[in-house]
Amino acid sequence: MIPQIIVLSVLLFILAKFMPGDALTGQIDPSVSAQRLEELRVKFGFYDPWPQQYIKWVKNALKGDFGISFKYKIPVTQLVAQRTANTFWLSLTTTVMLYLLAVPLGIVSGRRHGGALDKTVTVYTYIALAVPTLVFGLLNIYLFAYKARWFPSGGSVDVTIAKGTLLYYWDKFYHLLLPSITVAVISTTYIIQFLRSEIINYSNAEFVLTARSKGVPENKVYSRHILRNSLMPIASGFGYTITGLLTGTIFIERIFNYPGMGNLFLDAIVTRDYSVVNALVLLNAILLILGGLISDIIITIVDPRIRIK
Repeated sequence: MIPQIIVLSVLLFILAKFMPGDALTGQIDPSVSAQRLEELRVKFGFYDPWPQQYIKWVKNALKGDFGISFKYKIPVTQLVAQRTANTFWLSLTTTVMLYLLAVPLGIVSGRRHGGALDKTVTVYTYIALAVPTLVFGLLNIYLFAYKARWFPSGGSVDVTIAKGTLLYYWDKFYHLLLPSITVAVISTTYIIQFLRSEIINYSNAEFVLTARSKGVPENKVYSRHILRNSLMPIASGFGYTITGLLTGTIFIERIFNYPGMGNLFLDAIVTRDYSVVNALVLLNAILLILGGLISDIIITIVDPRIRIK
């Protein structure tokens, strides 16, 4: 993990330097003279050699200091921490809904292979695969926020509610529901199809046929041999799923105007707030690497045969 993080940090630093403009470009004020902008660029070290800037950036990053956001005028660590909490709860809620929806549908589709339920679930997965998240999100806002008025159209909480109260936390959860459902419904395709395929394959495996020939009840054959083995790859991918949602909710946050890491990332790019961009990209990369580690740990728990002694 450590070599990967080092290489990623170098790559994102170089890419950020190749991006057009700088933080001051995104904050140009007509009243600020070009001479003053040049003085500020020298002050902030924009003209220092790249190796010198990188070493300085890494040293500060190891201390948890990613600089000051040029747009929000607060430390990047503080800003990212605020948005990370929102994205974490959005991702966690989405993950729970995703598995609650995808696993039962995958089981039904695999066990009733070739039947009406299987065909219905298959059609649903094709539709979910074809519809872009952007379109589905806008459709949900139109139908359930503007027309039915069942959910708020955006934001993370009603600003008129006192912070820390029970109503405040309920309202935050209420604002999470529509974006979470949107992502969960669209993201079920992989899990459903994979679980369905695994159940069908294991149903004809030799050890399953042997268990049936010995007179083991069908329900026990299904629960102990077919379903248990079919769920192992799904369980092993849990780490990738939750970290993938943490790093992949950019467009949903934008559509629902949700103040999370994704929305902050897009704003930082537009305003050339590179200190925020670098911190978020590095954080997302570390989360994805940790996702692989979590998945490896989970698979050793559910399948002791592959544990490293």
